[in-house]
Amino acid sequence: MSPQHSFPAGARGGVAAARERFLTDDDIDGDVRDSISTSWRRSRAFNVHADRLDLPFVREPNLESPLVSAARPVIHQLADDLSTEPVSIILTSPDGVVLSRKTASRRLDKMLDVVSLAPGYSYSEEHAGTNGIGTALENRQATLVRGSEHYAGCFAQLSCAGVPIVHPVSGAVIGVLDLTGLADDGGPLLLSLAKSATAQIEQRLLSQASERETRLLNAYLATCRRAPKMMVLAIAGDVVLMNHRLRLAVDPQDQIALLEHAVDQTLDASSARRVRTLASGRIARLSPIDEYWDEQTGMAVFHVHMLSAAERPPSRPIARTGMSLPGVVGRSSSWQQCCDRIVRAVEASEWLAVSGEDGSGRSALLRAAATRARGSSRVFAPQDLRSAETLDALAAELDRDDFTIILRDIDQVDEQTLVTVAGLLTGREEAGWIGVTIGDGGAGSDDDTGAAAFLLPFFAHTVPIPPLRHRIEDLHDLIPTLLRQLTRGRELKVSSDAMRQLSKYSWPGNVAELRQILREIVTHQRSGVIDVAQLPPSCRSLSRHTLTRIEAIERDAIIRSLEENGHSKAAAAAALGISRATIYRKIKEFGIDV
Repeated sequence: MSPQHSFPAGARGGVAAARERFLTDDDIDGDVRDSISTSWRRSRAFNVHADRLDLPFVREPNLESPLVSAARPVIHQLADDLSTEPVSIILTSPDGVVLSRKTASRRLDKMLDVVSLAPGYSYSEEHAGTNGIGTALENRQATLVRGSEHYAGCFAQLSCAGVPIVHPVSGAVIGVLDLTGLADDGGPLLLSLAKSATAQIEQRLLSQASERETRLLNAYLATCRRAPKMMVLAIAGDVVLMNHRLRLAVDPQDQIALLEHAVDQTLDASSARRVRTLASGRIARLSPIDEYWDEQTGMAVFHVHMLSAAERPPSRPIARTGMSLPGVVGRSSSWQQCCDRIVRAVEASEWLAVSGEDGSGRSALLRAAATRARGSSRVFAPQDLRSAETLDALAAELDRDDFTIILRDIDQVDEQTLVTVAGLLTGREEAGWIGVTIGDGGAGSDDDTGAAAFLLPFFAHTVPIPPLRHRIEDLHDLIPTLLRQLTRGRELKVSSDAMRQLSKYSWPGNVAELRQILREIVTHQRSGVIDVAQLPPSCRSLSRHTLTRIEAIERDAIIRSLEENGHSKAAAAAALGISRATIYRKIKEFGIDV
């Protein structure tokens, strides 16, 4: 065992005392390894709380990535070998987001649920402080963190052995394999097992890379043979192929920008943004070859179309945004990035599509950006466009100089109306600005009909809006703002317990659902503090899936019966006429907080 991971007698107790001294007096003594004390200082600089944990849910894991595919059989084999041990096998992305977790021990499983060591949550040091995953990423080396060596006290019962996974071709860290167990168990053995398993994953990545490169070369050559006069770009991982025609037509600086654009498109297959202005001012359009598109391996082959700057009038200068949009709030980085991208596009008069789920704030964000950048906007809803009078009004608006128009939910407009609207837009691309909103499935659609075929070609950019469940920290800004609007400024607040409960809810209806729930609460309570008891039944459970109408009725009945019977499961089951086993199973299934 290397000196870095050795623990002399009494060291663990000494580390706990040393941690307390560091937290109170900023004092570090010899009982603490240098790698740990350095990580503690980073954790303090990140403002990680030492006594509690509030990790963000970052995103749904991509379970079809090359990393997950390479790691899956290794993890399954390791899980079989450790099936009788209280050890969890965790795979993360390079930014510390948990991709998968496999645990045989129910006790350990519950402990990890409590600290949100679960898929979608970030365990970077920025969020979780010193831990086997985040610290391994910071140090780029195998790291064992035991018990009180963790910065956050809630990890004191755990040992975490994290090993960075390095891509064998590029040398980049692409993730971490972490083995987490109880602090009393063998930490050095966990680290040894994690190193061995990581080596196997890296070997499988090397095999995958060789196979992928062969497939890419064959796809590239086939595309060049079929269209010898076209410019062709092919990418897969760190391999890039350009044909002679493309290399001659595009200078090296523009080639770099073109490659970045291609990589962005492979990372976000749903994006309809196929056009980009390069450093030289030329316009590039990428057209993917569908039969060679493989999102799982990151392989893509494109036809490249180039336009000169003279073929497109220059846009207005892009101004930096101050992120102050009227009526728009949210602190999450994903939301702020969306706001920034939308404002930049509007200020540059670039036509823009905003995609996302119903109620996610697409129209509100577009209107706010238009108000900030252009003063006002004319909004047309799908139902409005069904009448000839509204279409005439749209045509009249388009005839104005420097118009500002928002078309809502274009994926809900019938095909004939879309054809008419597309005809009105033709030739007006540089006369003003238009923004559209579209559902989650519309922006990336390749159907021959519908919004994707008739209207989206007019829009060079598509900005996806994250659903509320993926930016749950924004509730702390949204709820006070909505309450002030609904109560017209009266003092009505949400208790910390109620806020935590609302943060557990999945919000299938997004911000629109949140507003409606608060509106219902405000009808009964205009001031004071909203507690958990005032929340509707749907917000007092944490279901693993979207409930059907029957399931929602069943869940609400169980919650009401529990409340009416003093939260006694046996009494609630008797009142409902079901067995205790059934109510226990339903409480777990619906995630009811009792």
